[in-house]
Amino acid sequence: MTFTLPHDVSTLMAMPAAELPIGVIGAGAMGAGIAQVAAVHGHPVVLADAQAAALERARAGHVAAMTRDVEKGRRTREDADAVLARFTYVDGVTADALSHFAPCTMVIEAIVEQLAAKQTLFRALDAIVSPQAILASNTSSLSIAAIGSACTRAERVVGVHFFNPAPIMPLVEIISAISTAPEFATAALTLAHRWGKTTVRVTDTPGFLVNRVARPYYGESLRMLEEGMADVATIDWALTTIGGFRMGPFTLMDMIGNDVNFAVSCSVYEGTFHDPRYRPSVTQQRLVEAGWLGRKSGRGYYRYDAEAPAPAPVMKATLGQQIVDRVLAMLVNEAVTAHELGIASRPHIETAMTTGVNYPRGLLAWGDLIGAGEILHRLERLQTRYGDPRYRPSPRIAEIIAGQGTLLNG
Repeated sequence: MTFTLPHDVSTLMAMPAAELPIGVIGAGAMGAGIAQVAAVHGHPVVLADAQAAALERARAGHVAAMTRDVEKGRRTREDADAVLARFTYVDGVTADALSHFAPCTMVIEAIVEQLAAKQTLFRALDAIVSPQAILASNTSSLSIAAIGSACTRAERVVGVHFFNPAPIMPLVEIISAISTAPEFATAALTLAHRWGKTTVRVTDTPGFLVNRVARPYYGESLRMLEEGMADVATIDWALTTIGGFRMGPFTLMDMIGNDVNFAVSCSVYEGTFHDPRYRPSVTQQRLVEAGWLGRKSGRGYYRYDAEAPAPAPVMKATLGQQIVDRVLAMLVNEAVTAHELGIASRPHIETAMTTGVNYPRGLLAWGDLIGAGEILHRLERLQTRYGDPRYRPSPRIAEIIAGQGTLLNG
């Protein structure tokens, strides 16, 4: 059986999940999590990986997740067994292995963040699945248009970017390339809605929405560290205690992995033709080169061994407020720029940053609370002080002030 995409999306919404097989290639944390989401919602799922060990870890993780659900009373043992029975685990990504994906409604790629590897995989899938099947990439920063260029039918290639851990995090970015046909993007969005996800539509730009708008949270914090304004613990303390962010930037980078975070920063920087706003940090580069990747390596900005000293922030309210003010000005400016460039609508920008990275409020609304004039003043002061175009304000901020509008609705 091969899948044919209904012309009417409401038809797709009404079809039983059991008739809509989902494929996932890449059984790492993201791929295994995405596969679990689809299986829990009733879809037959084919999960493949080039490494047998990764596939076995994914299988064990699925069993453990269902066992926890039973123990916590979230599902019956019968239901858990039914979810596990929906998985087909495929060892390898050879032509024979990929033939298991022929019946799939949508195949989601979650392999290594290397364009050539993704293009090779999509080229192979393009010849195997139904012409009407959706080919999706979970890439966090690579061009969907470039990935789709490997296919004879690039119009069915779409970005479907989940956040880690996929079974828990509510946001999914639906990314349309210039080559993506609207019906395929809408079908992917519809499936994500069936899985209980909150979706935002995003254009195919470097870093997409969340990773692009969030860059200053890391980049400006690193800049303040490098210039000696404050140490790691103090910046984390200021942004959590005074700013209200759930996790400080250095704690968050250590959790994500400095190798991963640095790679995204480099990708956005290169993808925007070296826009100074997204300039990566030499400090973070040195940590990656030293193997200090964060929690997974036992050391990053902090140490994670038993003898590690407790963080000792300098808890001065004035200093803390200066840190928060500077980071917020950059974040709000980035959100305004994202709308100005047509990356996403204002409501989707707000939704993305509150559900994708758990910011305490939407950045445009936050900017209105501070005042557009104050945001502009902070940016101009930084630009004057450093002479660095990374601090250039979005022209839209001045236009909104002149028109007496608001960042959220202006």
